[in-house]
Amino acid sequence: MVALENSPLFSQLAAEELRPLRAAATELRFAKGADIFKEGDTGDGVYVVKDGLVHISSLVGSNTRHVFSKINPGEIFGEMAVLENKPRSATATAAQDTVVYFIPRDTVLALVERSPRLAAELLREISARLREFNRQYISEVLQAERLSVVGRFARSIIHDLKNPLSIINLTAELAGQPDHPAESRQAGLDRIRKQVGRINELINEILEFTQGTSHTFKLTPTNYAAFVAQVADELRPDLAVRDIAIEFENAPPAVTLALNPNRLRRVWQNLAANAADAMPKRGKIIIRFAAANGEITTEFEDTGPGIAPAIANTLFEPFATHGKTHGTGLGLSICKKIIEDHRGRITARNEPGRGAIFSFSLPVAKSA
Repeated sequence: MVALENSPLFSQLAAEELRPLRAAATELRFAKGADIFKEGDTGDGVYVVKDGLVHISSLVGSNTRHVFSKINPGEIFGEMAVLENKPRSATATAAQDTVVYFIPRDTVLALVERSPRLAAELLREISARLREFNRQYISEVLQAERLSVVGRFARSIIHDLKNPLSIINLTAELAGQPDHPAESRQAGLDRIRKQVGRINELINEILEFTQGTSHTFKLTPTNYAAFVAQVADELRPDLAVRDIAIEFENAPPAVTLALNPNRLRRVWQNLAANAADAMPKRGKIIIRFAAANGEITTEFEDTGPGIAPAIANTLFEPFATHGKTHGTGLGLSICKKIIEDHRGRITARNEPGRGAIFSFSLPVAKSA
């Protein structure tokens, strides 16, 4: 139990200041679970816990009550409504059998006006309470955001894995039938391999997104023209199957850039795949290069409909997808991360009468 005069708020008061406080204070007892006051009640006084525990809570949403503060013996509560002369903004509940001191509003205000020391202590108490509330609020908002991201991530993964797994399951059943023609079995096996490849791509994107910048990430001097020629040769066969051609508007510059070829290859793969998804029937990816201000800029332009306005402002954020039948929505955010790891930058834009244009710039190696 804590005597009123031993409460941290009042312990510094002089004897003449404590006398009216003791005279005005009354002891109130509340059983566990009983409300001491409710939201909307009149702020008629302040309370100090003598013995027990009080929870301060408020409604979040329509029917969820959240406890944002726990008041222990010697601590004050209910002071906000008294000082502001407004209704209670929260509910105070006895978390266990509790005894409190109740001090009427007029007594508190008169003491505050006469005692600068009490006013200062009350201000510190309110400041500490607000800091704690702010800390809890930020912590819970961050936790809610983490859970939201995890939820979206899980939904995206589940959705994108369902389709290839369903195709694999159905194809395996058909290909496993003994009377199935050899040609159909081979076609089925090819279909399964393709879907396994899709699953591997999804897994790679997830790993890229979650691993962060690796401590082993190294940039090595690389001839950019040779790199472009190699990666373009790798992309052409898969794009040709979808009736999509790669066209170079000008030759890649034969300059030395500090690259991690494996990671930068991922950028080319993701940008090409993104362009292909925007052109489901047929199309063309136009690639051009420019050199300026110690940088090499590479542009990917497709002949699709352009960037959807709905995601134009969030294009490089995780899970930003629009009108795609598959994919995690991580491809462009991964591209951004890889380009930034190369000390470069990546942008996207629409131009009238043209498709989407993605552009990334990388610094020329100093030794070049």
